[in-house]
Amino acid sequence: MSKARDITKIRNIGIMAHIDAGKTTVTERILFFTGRSHKIGEVDDGEATMDWMIQEQERGITITSAATTTYWKNHRVNIIDTPGHVDFTAEVERSLRVLDGAVVLFCAVGGVQPQSETVWRQAEKYRVPRIAFVNKMDRTGADFEGVVEEIKKELGANAVPVVIPIGEEACFQGLIDLVDMKAVYYDDTPKGAVIREEDIPEELLPRAHQAKEEMIERISEQDDHLMEQFLNGETPARENVVRAIRMATIEGRFIPVLCGAAFKNKGVRRLLDAIVDYLPSPGDLPPVIGAYRKENKDIVRNPSDDAPLAALAFKVQTDKHIGKLTYVRVYSGVLKAGEFVLNSSGQKKQRVGRLFEMHANHREAVEEMHAGEVGAVVGLADTRTGDTLCTSEHPIVLESIEFPSPVIGVSVAPTSGEDRDKLAKALHRLAEEDPTFVVRSNVETGEVIISGMGELHLEIIIDRLHREFNVKAAVGTPQVAYRETIIGSIDHEYRHVKQTGGRGQYAHMVFRVEPSKAGAGLQFDDEIKGGKISREFLRAIERGIIGAMAKGPYAGFPMVDIKVVVYDGSMHEVDSSEQAFRTCGANGFREACKKAGLQLLEPTMSVEVTAPEDYTGAVSGSVAGKRGKIIAIDTKRNATIVRALVPLGEMFGYASELRNITSGRGNFTMHFEHYEAVPYALSEEIVAARREGKEKR
Repeated sequence: MSKARDITKIRNIGIMAHIDAGKTTVTERILFFTGRSHKIGEVDDGEATMDWMIQEQERGITITSAATTTYWKNHRVNIIDTPGHVDFTAEVERSLRVLDGAVVLFCAVGGVQPQSETVWRQAEKYRVPRIAFVNKMDRTGADFEGVVEEIKKELGANAVPVVIPIGEEACFQGLIDLVDMKAVYYDDTPKGAVIREEDIPEELLPRAHQAKEEMIERISEQDDHLMEQFLNGETPARENVVRAIRMATIEGRFIPVLCGAAFKNKGVRRLLDAIVDYLPSPGDLPPVIGAYRKENKDIVRNPSDDAPLAALAFKVQTDKHIGKLTYVRVYSGVLKAGEFVLNSSGQKKQRVGRLFEMHANHREAVEEMHAGEVGAVVGLADTRTGDTLCTSEHPIVLESIEFPSPVIGVSVAPTSGEDRDKLAKALHRLAEEDPTFVVRSNVETGEVIISGMGELHLEIIIDRLHREFNVKAAVGTPQVAYRETIIGSIDHEYRHVKQTGGRGQYAHMVFRVEPSKAGAGLQFDDEIKGGKISREFLRAIERGIIGAMAKGPYAGFPMVDIKVVVYDGSMHEVDSSEQAFRTCGANGFREACKKAGLQLLEPTMSVEVTAPEDYTGAVSGSVAGKRGKIIAIDTKRNATIVRALVPLGEMFGYASELRNITSGRGNFTMHFEHYEAVPYALSEEIVAARREGKEKR
């Protein structure tokens, strides 16, 4: 098939949802009906094309975002199937950064669930246009209209059905397309490929006309021409309706809602039509904006092959056959195999080896990638997630991808001497792939600590160590990733003077430390006047402070959320050096923090527990007993939902506890919310245990 070069014929989409809403099943059906695969892979059988990792097939969940390219109605559709579990939030974040549109799935029975809200908010953060697909319409308890109302109410979305179901639960036969006013039936054949389009049955006409009128009314609110026709009682032409829905969807003012039962092959082709009709091409969106060095802001790159190259590396993956694969989105220009490019984020020139169009873990070699396309590159050894690729003649740095810091860690140690080097290499490769997976060594104990976003995240990492890298490692108990910060503000003066014969060391600074807002990290400002400290020495002070923050003076945990303002100081014409000011910055900062007062911070998780109403008291009691602050208790479809903020250190092993107190009928989700101060008595216990070299929690 000849590949479309017309940028208006490209769709870069993601499929995202809560766990078990059917993301991977929908993707498998899309691949089948577009002719990309000749056999439907089932998640339940461990044969899903997009869930290619062994761990994904065994657990029936998506862990890594898989990319594939397919074609529908002469459009190239690049699809990224993203994980639903919060521990793999990095995969969702990096995918959303490079997507132009998204399909958000909702279970017709479960409706809007906690992780549905999380991915919806992530999509809003990146301003990604969305369409909604209510899946599993054939399940007992399916309620299409109820789910649409939940999307409106709980997500604040202008959600409007563009199809309505014919029947629900076991009686789900097909749908009524409100744009074309046709009944679409799906015959239950082994392949599920037979569609019948018929006139809408007489008994369903009143409901169809009402739904159509509501759709036209809602879209007319977004389009003046349609509003005029609507008020005059005229029926707008089909192309005008599609154009109006498309424009409002791209601008984020309208969410078209479709429905189906992907497992039974119903509704998927109408979803493909909607992807082509309503979601944007790269050319429909504003040009990408980057910068290059501080003096060169707002460089605009239009989505055109004729513009200079600008591409973003959004994922790094190790492949045992060909080495390191770097997934890239080309925003402008053409990326060609064999050419040299500039990694402007790391200021390194690199040669592009081979280029691939990806199909999950299978590859198809191509000679070049054009503006708007997504693919993978071999040969970019020094490129990491979030790096920009461009030409040396037209440098640009695109906005990188921000990832949350890890909140939980475990110690790992090789079980034999021969495993030591293998473990180090394996951990390095895994950390290259996953920006939320951090490896550090404890110099005092010689331990290697690996940190991630949750217990499942680390469990998968350790499983991959065994299976992919054949490394046997002893694993410690989970440890919370505590942080340190200061309580008050203080002005401080520090002078570093060292004379050992010959050239000495001299550095002097007067500065203020104060608490900063949550999530700010380090804010470093200088108010030096008259050149009392040179620019290069101020940078050295900042580097010294950053080094000191890696190990706080209270208990040795990393420090966060501190503002430092240097406003006076002095230099010596002979004895001052970058090293002297770096040492001055580090030591002076530590002294000032101790005087300002220190406190320990712990990761606090947003927890949602769902259980039958009979267990409301037991669940509330268990959450409160974990220092949890209950925010709300809601009832939804005969179940109680307890929403709370709970310290992560109290949540280890909660899955087993919840099973016991709800007779196996409760479940919970949690994700990182923010850091919060640890009560003083408990922080003293944690610090004492750390000093004794024991694990606490």
